[in-house]
Amino acid sequence: MLALSTSELDRISELIGREPSRVELYAFDAGWSEHCSYKSSRVHLRRLPTEGATVLLGVGEDAGILDLGEVDGVRYGVVVAHESHNHPSQVVPYEGAATGIGGIVRDVLCMGGTLIGLLDPLRFGRGDLEGHAHQRYVAQSVVDGIGGYGNAIGVPNLGGDVYWDESFDDNCLVNVVALGLVRADEVVHSRVPASADGWNLILVGKATDASGFGGAAFSSLTLDEEQAEANKGAVQVPDPFLKSVLMRATYRTLRGLRELNVRDPGFKDLGAGGVLGCSAELVAAGGMGADIDLDAVHVSVGDLAAEVIATGETQERMLWAVPAGAPTELLLRIYNEQFGLPHVSRGARASVIGRVRADRRYTMRHRGEVVVDVPVDALTSGIRYEREIAEAPNRESSDPVLHGDAAVLLLRVLAHRDVCSREPLIRRYDRVVRGTTVIPAGHGDAGVIAPIPGSALGVAVSVDGNPRYGKLNARVAGELAVCESARNVAAVGGEPIGLTDCLNFGDPTKSPQMGELVEAIEGIGDAARALGLPYVSGNVSLYNESAGGSSVAPSPIIACIGRVADVSHTAGFAFKSPNSVIVLLGPRSGALGGSVIAEVCGADGGMLPRASFGALRGELDVVRAGFADLTIYGAHDVSDGGLLACVAEMCMGADGCNGVGARLEPAAAWAPGVPELAAWFGEAGGFVVEVPPEDAETFIARARTAGAQAVRIGQTLAEPRLIAGGSDVALSELASAWLTPLEDLYA
Repeated sequence: MLALSTSELDRISELIGREPSRVELYAFDAGWSEHCSYKSSRVHLRRLPTEGATVLLGVGEDAGILDLGEVDGVRYGVVVAHESHNHPSQVVPYEGAATGIGGIVRDVLCMGGTLIGLLDPLRFGRGDLEGHAHQRYVAQSVVDGIGGYGNAIGVPNLGGDVYWDESFDDNCLVNVVALGLVRADEVVHSRVPASADGWNLILVGKATDASGFGGAAFSSLTLDEEQAEANKGAVQVPDPFLKSVLMRATYRTLRGLRELNVRDPGFKDLGAGGVLGCSAELVAAGGMGADIDLDAVHVSVGDLAAEVIATGETQERMLWAVPAGAPTELLLRIYNEQFGLPHVSRGARASVIGRVRADRRYTMRHRGEVVVDVPVDALTSGIRYEREIAEAPNRESSDPVLHGDAAVLLLRVLAHRDVCSREPLIRRYDRVVRGTTVIPAGHGDAGVIAPIPGSALGVAVSVDGNPRYGKLNARVAGELAVCESARNVAAVGGEPIGLTDCLNFGDPTKSPQMGELVEAIEGIGDAARALGLPYVSGNVSLYNESAGGSSVAPSPIIACIGRVADVSHTAGFAFKSPNSVIVLLGPRSGALGGSVIAEVCGADGGMLPRASFGALRGELDVVRAGFADLTIYGAHDVSDGGLLACVAEMCMGADGCNGVGARLEPAAAWAPGVPELAAWFGEAGGFVVEVPPEDAETFIARARTAGAQAVRIGQTLAEPRLIAGGSDVALSELASAWLTPLEDLYA
């Protein structure tokens, strides 16, 4: 099914001066899709900050690279890629999620990076309610697909987040983040150099088949349940075991090319648009063109149509551009002989399928016939739309008045699907494979790894975005997502150095939904500028809407990458010792919009909390400094469920068995003027910090000097109890409420 409009068909004919061939139609269909060309969003994305001192390689290639630091005279970068695989995961959940991991891994590989970690922010429908068996199946299968692929290729899962909401009943969101490590002097680019005239284009990986044909167009359309079976063919088939071999062969090839002094090869992932999309982008980015012979493409069956070979999105494939002669011979030998691709997967191999040409013309031949002959820029420059933008709806209203017993409400909040322990899901992932994990997923606000052998230099990473907030105000939701992600990195001792974004929205042809996208972009841009953080990669996923008109909650999802100077000076969120002082950073407010407590109490309306960027900068600095000089034991950010849920989690620890209790002062002592239940459960951002008693006053004074509000709110106890708000609750009771909900749902 082609997704081109009548006006776009007319535009193609104007560009090439004739009616397009069948293969050219499919080529433009992929290249001009929303998924590839960002035709509705690109003009607005230019407002995001993308430059800064920490940027080694900015937006524009398969992945961005941030400056991690120097070890023994060698500068290292963190390769960062962030993508979505939403439509495929709704239609074929296991395969859709698994191939999302496969694609993001290739993005990192193609920058010359060694894979060091994965993250998976997920949004599911109401799988916890009767009558929603399909939503439950989608969630189970997505988690299994991520674990099945990531575990098989031996890359640790460093974190993610999960939310459930009725707006995702028909459109789940499966976003994926991948990190790699690369020496700054060994970065590979997803473009050919200016000297590449006559270079060979070499396709490596799985034999091309019909799976994934039309995938880019499918991901740029509204989902239609009646077309579900037909759409399954647009979803690729994963092969993680072949990918594992491809990864090792690629690492060896990179070393071999450096030994031959091939310093600037071109290397790109085959994603949307298949052979045609990848090769056109690879050469166009270097100001070149290409000749492609479709008969040279290794295929799984002999009767594939030319358009399928050209644009099908078969998984586990990448494209090299290297000089003829020794470099080409080396590459073919490594993939086909040393690593034996033809023996790993039927039809897999490395094949020379074309060459680079200097005249910016792009041609394809099939069985002796020219089936594509167009200016390469016509394929890759895409088209741009100035969509009609209506004022984004702001659904905030006056804050409700809450009533109830704090202890009873805390148990209900801890059992809420957006607060309860994610351990039943994330235990399906290998979090420590490769032996570099310092803080595993679930044990800290961010995952932490030490990827450089023999060095204490570490990477911290978190990914965040609250759809309950997006429903009320897309702009503020974007700001708060950036703030939370940065806080999470600081909460393990990391220094935030850069961001990625994945913007998941509905139909851009509907002006209110386009307005929400634009507002979210403004929000994440303002927050990033205020915190001095650049975006180095990202993705936009639109048309997340069912045929019935149900759109997902506006969902800007932000990943923050941090540098940890010494991983021995980091810690998870669990309380470490009795008799510590508990310090709150950040003021409380009565804002209850989008909060878990409002839903638990059946209350409508409310205002979203607002970020104070100046104060947040001070909070980030003082928490990081506390880890550096060991004047704090640990920290946890205040987010879903509010302050009381945050402290309860610190008491329980990741497994619910930590057993360090806490006694908190009355809310009136540290949140004057704020209603008591709003102080306990409101979700205004901040930190709860555990400080040694002898360092408490120094820490509080340092925080205030930095412009952060800091107040002592209690102390830790040897007894396994949480005493707060006139209540005294055993940690075992809290743990039972917190640990069990997802055991029942997704075990």
